[in-house]
Amino acid sequence: MGLKLASSMSRLGTETAFEVLALAREMEYKGFNIVHFEIGEPDFDTPGHIKDAAIEALKSGFTHYTPSQGIRELREAITDKIRDDYGVDFDPNRNVVVMPGAKPCIFAAMLALLDSGDEVIIPSPAYPIYESIVNFVGAKPILIPVHEGEEFRLTADAVVENITDRTKMIVVNTPCNPTGSMLSASDVKSIAEVAREKGIYILADEVYSKIVFEYPHYSFLKEFDDNIIVVDGFSKTYAMTGWRLGYAIANSSLIEYMTKLQINIVSCPVAFVQKAAIAALRGPQDCVKSMVEEYRSRRDLIYDLMRKIDGIRVIKPKGAFYIFPNVSSYGLKSIDLMKYLLAEAKVAVLHGTAFGQHGEGYLRLSYALSKEMIVEGLKRISEALEKL
Repeated sequence: MGLKLASSMSRLGTETAFEVLALAREMEYKGFNIVHFEIGEPDFDTPGHIKDAAIEALKSGFTHYTPSQGIRELREAITDKIRDDYGVDFDPNRNVVVMPGAKPCIFAAMLALLDSGDEVIIPSPAYPIYESIVNFVGAKPILIPVHEGEEFRLTADAVVENITDRTKMIVVNTPCNPTGSMLSASDVKSIAEVAREKGIYILADEVYSKIVFEYPHYSFLKEFDDNIIVVDGFSKTYAMTGWRLGYAIANSSLIEYMTKLQINIVSCPVAFVQKAAIAALRGPQDCVKSMVEEYRSRRDLIYDLMRKIDGIRVIKPKGAFYIFPNVSSYGLKSIDLMKYLLAEAKVAVLHGTAFGQHGEGYLRLSYALSKEMIVEGLKRISEALEKL
């Protein structure tokens, strides 16, 4: 008997970074030396005090089921950190759910809120999982192009122009993957005001909230109302990608239903990882500051090197660890240029269309790798582009 998939599976997308990584790893297996700009993962080790907390939890037998919403101590640590960072208070029992990563939080919020035919405004180019989940649940993504001339920022005016009577949600990502752009405080306030007036949900992905270079991150939590859901996590800030832990802040009713979804899918977050997350939030933050300073130095380096390559136009990123150069002058589709650079220069990058159709003409490079590799990778790219 052949496999008969549910029709919804045909609407499920993917994350191209992992596909390109697989291609690059296969080339490495064959003996090629590859410079990896494709995967958005901190190259730092998880700080020692965080690992120690997990080890201690394991040794003490903290290896059983926990409350599905996440342990109380972690939810309190999250709300305490939010109060310290943003000056706003949330109830750890009513406004927080902890999940195995930020992605499950996004998925659960969309599953809980979106019906077939609902419209979801998504800035484009954008992290591809947003559009994938919207399609999967049967809603309709409305992609709003964000422009290089506006530093790839989503504006309230653009949101207003695309609102219809079917608009249910606006997805916002600040700082942004793939462009490295950030919304200003004015941007956040204006978008929040529009959504509040129209009765539209905002799903704000703020997983890069601590990796900023030019001005402080202004969180949608500072404009919080019942229509706002903010997702954050530990992967990027604390170099904990493999630990798989994130959380959402939302109104109590939505938290209840997101928790119910978690019960049905994974029961609860991993016990000892939650203890590590408490150590991350309550422990010294010098590790975060030092990682961000290194990202800033790498950002400056890759930006300066890119500006010297004829045919590339580039905006200086304000946050996250991505840069999004305009390569349209080379006359190739971005996916073909990506393949050319992998074959010719042995450099793995992502094509802009991995982040939607409005990414055509761009490449995304992650600078979460050493300065030595950044210099080597840009040297190879420059030499390969000269041959075109």
